[in-house]
Amino acid sequence: MTKQLPTSAQVVIVGGGVIGCSVAYHLTKLGFTDVVLLERRQLTCGTTWHAAGLVPTLRATYNMSMLANYSATLYEQLEAETGQATGFVRNGSLTIATNKERLAELKRGASMAKVAGFPCDVISPDQAKELWPLMNVDDVLGAIHLPMDGMTSPVDVTQALAKGARLGGAKIIEGVKVLDMKIRDGKAVGVITEQGDIDAEYVVNCSGMWAREFGKKAGVNVPLHAAEHFYVVTENMPDLTRGLPTMRDMDGYCYYKEDAGKLLVGMFEPHAKPWGMKGIPEDFFFDSLPDDFEHLEPYLEAAMHRLPILERTGLQLFFNGPESFTPDDRYHLGEAPELRNYFVAAGFNSVGIQSAGGAGKMLAEWIHKGHAPQDLWDVDVRRNLPFQGTQKYLEERTTESLGLLYETHFPFKQYKTARGVRRSVLHDQLKAQGAVFGSENGWERANWFAREGQKPEYELSFGRQNWFDNNREEHEAVRTSVGVIDQSSFCKYQIEGPDAETLLNRICSNNVSVAVGKMVYTQWLNDRGGIEADVTVTRLAEDRYLVVSGVACQTRDMDWLRRNKPADAMVVFTDVTSAYAVVTVMGPKSRETLSKLTGADLSHESFAFATSQEIEMGYAMVRASRITYVGELGWELYIPTEYAPSVYDLVMEAGEEFAIKPYGYHTMNSLRMEKCYRHWGHDITDEDTALEAGLGFASNFDKEGGFIGKEALLAQKAEGPLKKRFIAFLFENPEPLCYHEEPIYANGKIVGRTTAGMFGHTVGATVAMGYVEHAEGVTKEWLDNTDFEIEVECERYSVKPSLRSFYDPSMEKIKC
Repeated sequence: MTKQLPTSAQVVIVGGGVIGCSVAYHLTKLGFTDVVLLERRQLTCGTTWHAAGLVPTLRATYNMSMLANYSATLYEQLEAETGQATGFVRNGSLTIATNKERLAELKRGASMAKVAGFPCDVISPDQAKELWPLMNVDDVLGAIHLPMDGMTSPVDVTQALAKGARLGGAKIIEGVKVLDMKIRDGKAVGVITEQGDIDAEYVVNCSGMWAREFGKKAGVNVPLHAAEHFYVVTENMPDLTRGLPTMRDMDGYCYYKEDAGKLLVGMFEPHAKPWGMKGIPEDFFFDSLPDDFEHLEPYLEAAMHRLPILERTGLQLFFNGPESFTPDDRYHLGEAPELRNYFVAAGFNSVGIQSAGGAGKMLAEWIHKGHAPQDLWDVDVRRNLPFQGTQKYLEERTTESLGLLYETHFPFKQYKTARGVRRSVLHDQLKAQGAVFGSENGWERANWFAREGQKPEYELSFGRQNWFDNNREEHEAVRTSVGVIDQSSFCKYQIEGPDAETLLNRICSNNVSVAVGKMVYTQWLNDRGGIEADVTVTRLAEDRYLVVSGVACQTRDMDWLRRNKPADAMVVFTDVTSAYAVVTVMGPKSRETLSKLTGADLSHESFAFATSQEIEMGYAMVRASRITYVGELGWELYIPTEYAPSVYDLVMEAGEEFAIKPYGYHTMNSLRMEKCYRHWGHDITDEDTALEAGLGFASNFDKEGGFIGKEALLAQKAEGPLKKRFIAFLFENPEPLCYHEEPIYANGKIVGRTTAGMFGHTVGATVAMGYVEHAEGVTKEWLDNTDFEIEVECERYSVKPSLRSFYDPSMEKIKC
């Protein structure tokens, strides 16, 4: 490989595992020839070399599944292109279920596989045993078989990617340690190595387990931590059939891979062991960690139960090697919000081989295009906050994150570790009311409220969970009387300065040149018309605005503001999220409740919808904003944090005569879906245009100066009827529950997938939302004359489509 260190390059990639080599390979495919990959020791020497080499295609979401499928297709073709063998074979995979909930999860995955176009069969225990003759199926209820899944040699596939990159002009240099970054004017401009500096237009952090520490050198947050990861390899097993599909017994936390007449048994155990808390040793390469038989004993016993032949089979190898895991089991990809032209591809949670092809392609295109090539929010590095990069948080979460890969992925499942990071000032009051908390971006938020005598804990299921009736009661309170929710986790930004209006009018699709006290619902669009943010903007003064966004978008939103601020603009952005608690009071009795606490006139004539006023509320001055996310009359109360507990108590006391109830985020979700309100990151993303999302009403095409994305929307309008549109669906059968990624059928053909679903207690059935595509245009006439179904756990159900909400489509209840 190349030894001479250049002084400059267009792109410098730091890290020579499968990810870094994939990025280099894909950059050359896009015409980048001045690419340098630096590896501190030898290619694959960190984690890649000891990976199991599994290449499954079905992931938790459609987008991630398509990237994994691309990896498999790439590995299958690499040898013919490069002459370097990869060892890739499509041996298929088999995942078994030993309880009804796991089987439900597998069936839901099989349904999603149809959207992705993967063959995926739900099979019986007997059929599973035919595929894996040595398996004990006495406790197996069913399984899924994906015949196109594969496996490969991690070292060989990395060498093939490296060879392909070199054939495309990239330089790959081993034995060069990168010491630090070169930064100028907020941009990465090169690296400092032991052997000299390299100037560069772009730097890519593919440092694997070292990515967090390397990121710190540039002030970039890359939350990940290494964990000990185990597998064993048996002695030769004459009775083992060659070419078996990879078998997963996720309820036993084990997978089984046949390899040259031996069996590799790998574990994804709960209560994993973090590693490298004091740093990774300088001389660590091609190294393994000490055995820990006691730690693995329960899982080896589970393996012997599944494959009784293991009771009389010796172990040839007991392997323990470190792999890096992220706080949410999703890898980090994209341009760092802290530093322009600094990209990250790291933290692959033991799925690096199956992800490398797709991730490398996406990151290369991101560098090439200057933006994410598709919706990659699942893995976008901008989802992270500083606390997630702290040592204590990562060390604690890592004990859980490894095992979560094989846990049943129930809807509404909550993390158990690293909790209590961010607590609303109302936390203790909510807890006293029976709040059952979930965690979102570190915030402890009340998801539902337990009744007196009810255990305040989740009992998880893919069907109706133990809080279903609590949800119904909270839902009905908001619809018929009054409810209150703590929404302090809203992201809140103050935008001020002489150029605040001009800047925001360029970023916002709607017109924010409004009177002081007026609220504007708007999107932030990209140049393709895709939705980068979904926000409300309140004009507080001539030169000052309050922007409110969703809890997950704090880093991303601030990055978008900074990215689109002209250098000479006289405007300041301040994140005021922690400065204000938000107490939201909603329902037909909300006006009567709040009127007891203030002398302000809350009538519709004096306090119109989409307006905001600063009013007295008890002992506090409160910004009351008349807006809704649940489809009822109501106000969001923005309260300086220290005053919020007293205001909350007063609201609860004032609402007693109306049987006021606190409600949680699950209820907010069911209420908003009946109203067909979108949620950024699920229902609307940067690849969905405002027109496709049905949000064209929130774009002002006539305002002076236009807005980012205007031209793209106008071009789409000119094309005629939209071929892709966001549609709401109401199940005719009240029993099924859907959540996301379920196939949508039109006259028996798959035309889309759901983005969200929740049981609507007012409409009496599940409401689902999602995008539908039709080549001749998704028109009302076509919708009215087409039979629609949504598939849940491999069974199709008739649904009614609608372009409008199923609850109060004329908005009479909001504007009263």
